[in-house]
Order: sequence, then structure tokens, then C-alpha cells
Amino acid sequence: MPAAAERPAGPAGQTGKALLPCVRKPADLDRLTSEQLVTLASEIRQHLVASVARTGGHLGPNLGVVELTIALHRTFRSPRDTIVFDTGHQAYVHKLLTGRQDFTHLRERGGLSGYPSRAESVHDVVENSHASTSLSWADGIARANHLQGHDERHVVAVIGDGAMTGGMAWEALDNIADSSDRHLVIVVNDNGRSYAPTIGGLAHHLDALRTNPGYERVLSGVKRTLLSQGAPGRAAFDALHGLKRGLKDVLVPSAFFEDLGIKYTGPVDGHDITAVEFALTRAREYAEPVIVHVITEKGRGYTPAEEHVPDRFHAVGQIHPETGLPVVAERFGWTAVFAEEIVSLARGDERIVGVTAAMQAPVGLQPLADEMPTRVIDVGIAEQHALTFSAGLAFAGMHPVVALYATFLNRAFDQVLMDVALHRAGVTIVLDRAGITGTDGASHNGMWDMALLAHVPGLRLAAPRDEVTLRESLRTAVSTDDAPTVVRYPKGALPEPLTALRRLGPESEEPGRGGDPVHQDTPSVSAFDVVDVLLESRRPAGGARILLVGVGAMATQAYEAGRLLEQEGHAVTVVHPHWVIPAPAPLVTAAADVDVVVVVEDGLVDGGIGSQLRDAVEEYQAAHGATGGSPVFRRIGVPRQFVDTATRAQLMEDFGMRAADIAQAARSAADGVAGCCAATPRRSWGARSSVTPRARDC
Repeated sequence: MPAAAERPAGPAGQTGKALLPCVRKPADLDRLTSEQLVTLASEIRQHLVASVARTGGHLGPNLGVVELTIALHRTFRSPRDTIVFDTGHQAYVHKLLTGRQDFTHLRERGGLSGYPSRAESVHDVVENSHASTSLSWADGIARANHLQGHDERHVVAVIGDGAMTGGMAWEALDNIADSSDRHLVIVVNDNGRSYAPTIGGLAHHLDALRTNPGYERVLSGVKRTLLSQGAPGRAAFDALHGLKRGLKDVLVPSAFFEDLGIKYTGPVDGHDITAVEFALTRAREYAEPVIVHVITEKGRGYTPAEEHVPDRFHAVGQIHPETGLPVVAERFGWTAVFAEEIVSLARGDERIVGVTAAMQAPVGLQPLADEMPTRVIDVGIAEQHALTFSAGLAFAGMHPVVALYATFLNRAFDQVLMDVALHRAGVTIVLDRAGITGTDGASHNGMWDMALLAHVPGLRLAAPRDEVTLRESLRTAVSTDDAPTVVRYPKGALPEPLTALRRLGPESEEPGRGGDPVHQDTPSVSAFDVVDVLLESRRPAGGARILLVGVGAMATQAYEAGRLLEQEGHAVTVVHPHWVIPAPAPLVTAAADVDVVVVVEDGLVDGGIGSQLRDAVEEYQAAHGATGGSPVFRRIGVPRQFVDTATRAQLMEDFGMRAADIAQAARSAADGVAGCCAATPRRSWGARSSVTPRARDC
């Protein structure tokens, strides 16, 4: 986009100066003329494209709300009036108008968050980027204002980009409609899209609204004409009233909102600042909740975004601003492997059906939808419904594969527990962006899943380390029809593959079973117990024996740490369990037979895989009558805290998750047992003999 040249006089009267730098607070907008507002909107779009092209971020949604955000800040007085942005990925313009114009380090440590952030500004209220929550927030704030006598304050909720497909939004609407004493304005930012074109009944209602903007005007004219004719006209009006209501329900579903008891106005051209400001000003005067329906275009004003049909540049990495093309082509990633494998599996099993919550392309289900359109169901931003719906699919003979970002599964924990697991439904949940996602911010880190899901009876969870194990885990998952299965993997490019030296597992313990399970073509009954040995070093005399357990993508760091320890002469074995919930039996017996166990996981430490393995080892030793000491456990992962915006590498350094950190933790633990006497002779891993008690006189 061309850079700004000569400009009209700005707020401070500097002829020819750019306007955006002169807007340091929302009140500065009041001094701009209509012509200058149009110029400002153009400058904002240029700033967004140039900035997001350098750092990556949500581009399309913000390009679509420029005029709307300007009108909001001219009509309402933030922070006295509260503006709540649903999801928050469209708040970049809001940041620019509230004094935050340095986007140099957007979505980086020390820079601006990609979402609203209370730490940044008093103008920001909600920093949770999970969709469909704004109406509940706004209703609570408005009710508190009323109870405290602050009826002069207004609350505005900006919801759209698919968030109205979420059930929580409708729960809030039902409650909002139950009162008429609150200054609450609901701006429906209707761009017809979430990540992809918005689906569902509400979307069709909004489409109907778009095509009938003159409905109320025509009906009002008819009403005036009939009533002006006296008694005959009144009779005709009454007769037509029922017909009008039915016609309105068919043509203009604004009646739906009015039936709830909420005033409605619109639709309004969301790129006409004057029109939006006029509609908002009228809405502000209501002493009761009102909906303002605004039509916007995602990616507005940036040709590459407007022409990018799949998602209008909803979110981008670093791009060339002139073309919109990525600066660096991303390596073949985890999501692409899933996308390829699920298509292959679906070709061979007609029971497989993909389910997603308004994120068909981001989670990798688009190729399946392209090839088999009836085999992918997008339920909208409704994770709770997605899981219970999938339980129903499984009951009726299908095998649903529910693909979500890991952070969004939090919203459907009850459904996983009570609808899927309680009924032993054969549902596979695929969690993309699991673990540390870094620059996506605190609410997007997928760090909670393993600690939460460990409490679900019968559920099994796989954490593959590379492409091969991802494909293998997915095949095992979709072949399991008597319990829920979960496959989780991180964001980004695939690591280099790690070759297993051998596998631990019941197959290798049975004489005459016929060879290495690595080469078995079909999952056996013990597929959930497979543990790969990635590295083994000989034990020096009297040295502590160390077991490093790499969970999922952390297997690479565990392996590198093992190499460091091996070079120093330590007795170390590195393993990767394919399935980590529940703890595989071979892993438990292996851990019970060493001096030090270090578990490295890309998830919450408290209640995570390390905690579960430690508990399983204690139970195993108690069951086998072990009287010696237990191994020393070190658990490495994400602490119980909300994680600040930073790169994945920075956060891994903060949390001691690098190879050097892991090696140091193992060394420290080994030093702690170095004074103990040598263990008595022990069985080899994989043997069936019971654990020999270890006596330690320290």
C-alpha cells in the first residue's frame, strides 16, 4: 500500500502531517472532520499492514473494524464507558486509538499483546481470547454499574467473527433480555466469517437481514397510511398485523431479537463512519439493552486479504506487505501431517467423520472436507456441543475425530467427562497447538490438557514425538471404539525424526511372539503400552542410573540431554512413551528400577505426566512389596501460572526445559543419591520378575 503523503490539518492543526500520530487518546478523535476520519482510517490500515507484516498477527479481522472502532471511540468515552471486545483479536485498532501505536514488538516479549491486556491500558477489560464471552462480561459490568448507581456509564460489547455461534453468547442474551434497566449496547460485527464463512442458523438469519435493509421503512409507511384513514384503516391494520409478524419472521429475523426483548437496529454499513456513529449514538440513548447490527468486510482495504477467499488473512505470519506472500515458507508441520493422515484413514474407513469448531482449515480438516464434504461437520464456536454431538455420532456407529486447538478443549471438559468418557464413546480428540505456543499469548498456550484429562476414567492420551509416531498414534486412536482417545501435538514445524533403538512392551516379554513390535503392521492389544528406547549408555561402577522420559515433542530435548550426560560418563537411558495417559506399564516398571527419573513435558507440571508416573511407581512398588527406596523424581515442564507472551524458546529457557537444563536437573538428582551404597543386582527391563528391594544407607 502506498505511504501517506500530504494530509489535511490534524488535531493539532499541523497541515500536511499524518493524523494517526496525533491521536494519543480517544478524545482526540472529536477534533477531526468527516474527511479527516476517512483519511485516518486509511492511515490505520497502512499501519496495520506494515506492522503485522513484520511480526505476524491477526490482520484480516482488524482491517475490517477500522471505521467501526473509530465510531465506537467517538460515541463512547472509554474507560468511563466500558468496551469489551469478544475474542479480542480485532482490538489492534482499539490499541492504536488508545495511545499504543508502537507495534514494533507486537506479540513479542516486552511488546504489545496480540489481544487486549489490562497490564497495557485502562481501556482494556477482557484479555481472555476465548470466543463468545463478551456478552456475559458486559452484562455483569452493566448490572454492577446499575447496582452501584452509575447509570451514566455505558457498556458496549463488540461480538462477531463467528462468536455468535457459541452457546455462551445465547445464554448471556437470554439473561440480558430479562432486564430493561441497563445501558448495554451489543454491536454485532457481522462479516459473515469466523476463520471461514460462518455457518449455522444464526448466520442465515443475518444473511436475511443484509438483504432486507428497507423492511422496517416500508412497513412503517404502510402503518402510517392505514392509521390515517380512521376506523377502516385501523381495522385493516389490525388484520394485517398478524400477517406482518409472520412475514417479518420469514424475511427479517430481527424479530428474533425483539422476541427476546432486546431492541434492534440495523443493518448498518460498517465502513461508513458517519452511519455507524449515528446508529451508535441512537443506541446510546436507550436505557435498556440494544443490538446494533453492523456489516463489515474482513480484510477490507488490503487487496491480498480481500482476494484470499479461505480466511481473508485472519491470522498471518511474517509476510511481504506488497504481495501478502509469506517471508519464509513454513516447513511441513504437525497439522499438515494430521491433515494428510486423516484423509488416508477416512478413505479406508467410512465411519470416520471430522468435527471442528469453526476452525476447519487451521486444524487440518480442510483437505478431508474438500475430498469428502459430507464427512466434515463444522459446529461453529461450540466446543461443548462438538463433544456431546460426537458422543452421539459414536453411539450411532460413526467414529468422530474432533480437531481443536488444545486451549479450547478446556471449555468442553465436562462433556469429555460425562458425555464421552462415562459412556465409553469411541471419540478421538486431536489437539493442535498443545503445550507452549508462545506469542499467541496467555490464553492460547495449550498447557492444561494433560493435567486435566488425566482425571478422566478410561481416556487414553498419546503425545507423539515426530511424524512417524503421530501417524502411528492416530491409526491406533481411530481403531479404538470402546473409549475416548486423544492425540496431542504442538504448533509449528516437525522436528527431525528420532529412531528407536528398541521398544519396551508386553509383546517383547512373551516368548515366541515373533519379533520386534516395531515391524508389526496392526495395533496389538498392547499398542497403548509401547515405549521407545531412544538412547542407552552403559552403567559405570557405582554410578546412579538415570532415566529421562521425553513426553511428546520434548523427546528431542530429553534425547539431547541424554547425549550430554552420556558424554560425561553417566548411566542414562532416554525413553519416549507413545501413550502417556494412563502411564504405560513398561514405563512404570522401568522407572521403578532406576535411581533417578526425570520427566520432561510440554504441559503443566502439577498433575502432569511426571506426577502421574511418580504416583504409579509408588503404587507399583507397594503392590510388589518393595522395601527399598523409591527413585528420585524430577519433573520439568510448565509451572502453574499464566504464561506471558514470549517465544517458545524464551519460555523453555524460563522454565528450564532446554537440553542443558534437563541434564543439570538429572546431574543434581544423581549427586543426591551418590552417597548411597550401590544397589543390589536388579532385573533387566522387560523381565517379569518382581522388583528387588533396594537398600540405601545414606
